[in-house]
Amino acid sequence: MSVSQLWLPYCQMHTAPKPQIAVRTEGVRIYLHDGRILIDGMSSWWTACHGYNHPHIRQAVTEQLESMPHIMLGGLVHEPVLNLTNRLTGMLPGALHHVFYSESGSVAVEVAMKMALQFWINQGAANRTRFLSFRDGYHGDTFAAMSVCGREDGAHRLFKGILAEQIILDLPRSEEGLSAFARTVKKNASVLAGIILEPLVQAAAGMKFHDPEILAGIAEVARRNDVLLILDEIATGFGRTGTLFACEQASVEPDIMTLSKALTGGTIPLAATVATQRVYEAFLADTHEQALMHGPTFCGNPLACAAANASLDLFEQEPRIVQVATIEDQLLEGLAGCRGLSGVRDVRVKGAIGVVQLAHPPDVNVLRERFIAEGVWVRPFGDVVYLMPALTINSKDLEQLIEAVNRVVRAWAG
Repeated sequence: MSVSQLWLPYCQMHTAPKPQIAVRTEGVRIYLHDGRILIDGMSSWWTACHGYNHPHIRQAVTEQLESMPHIMLGGLVHEPVLNLTNRLTGMLPGALHHVFYSESGSVAVEVAMKMALQFWINQGAANRTRFLSFRDGYHGDTFAAMSVCGREDGAHRLFKGILAEQIILDLPRSEEGLSAFARTVKKNASVLAGIILEPLVQAAAGMKFHDPEILAGIAEVARRNDVLLILDEIATGFGRTGTLFACEQASVEPDIMTLSKALTGGTIPLAATVATQRVYEAFLADTHEQALMHGPTFCGNPLACAAANASLDLFEQEPRIVQVATIEDQLLEGLAGCRGLSGVRDVRVKGAIGVVQLAHPPDVNVLRERFIAEGVWVRPFGDVVYLMPALTINSKDLEQLIEAVNRVVRAWAG
């Protein structure tokens, strides 16, 4: 079975080791072509929150496949999308009452930024064209989304001068930092369309955490200066940090929120950009020009919506948030063994996220192979080794992941 014609994501194809071939998944296990079985610590880029191949989601998708796998969301709607919309708007904080669907997190962010820009254009403030975001943030790999990523790596640096120039600041970490942030926002409020950030966890740029008080302070500055607040809950949403949505821990209600990843339980691509009544009403007019002119072909796909509805069933019927608290306790205790190692800079845990930050970036390909030899699927990136397992993982499987991290990091640190 050849992979030579396949172009993989985030991969230097010339030097990368040959990828593993997966043939089946079940629960937290990945079954490989050669017969090996790996316990998954990544939940497939944080999507498979209920584990793989959950029977309830599988049944919902199978039933939908038999009746209507797809229909355009242009002049037509269907029960799965209406049901999902009602459920999402019922569980989200504040007045987030209007849902626009797409197929990926990056596109959800693009839509959020487009909403924010046109919100002001429709009200005669076409000069409000810039966004404020934070270093070490990550919001996607499409062009508008890249412009608000605060990453310094080559993936985005290559496009400097092509991407829109935004205001990118260090994330405040103190009252003094919040005061400096407030001064910058006040100075630039007349040109700002929105402030965008990942609440509590800057995920893909290094798994960096901040306190709920910081998030609340940022939200208050946005409100005081009448700047739209966009919260990117693509990685943090659906229980990952210990509450259904991370912003709940700061009692923050954004103007726009983006969701994806765990929305369908890791089954089928689906994303949502959810706006408040205030944002939505700015698009209502007698002329077509003020409408949101965006329309992904597969937006609101019935199969994906059926999977998402089934995933929400599981959050309602099973104790996911309690499970996250149990995972957090085990990660805190188990990863503590990495503290104090000469090659370890930090160990931190938030909800079902466990992070070991190394003193310098390792050869991630070497570490990945060592983890496979341990019987686990863990993919370090940058200078972090991290675990974001399914929220349903049992203590024995999680212990095997934790022990593998301890052994591999200890061997690497010398």
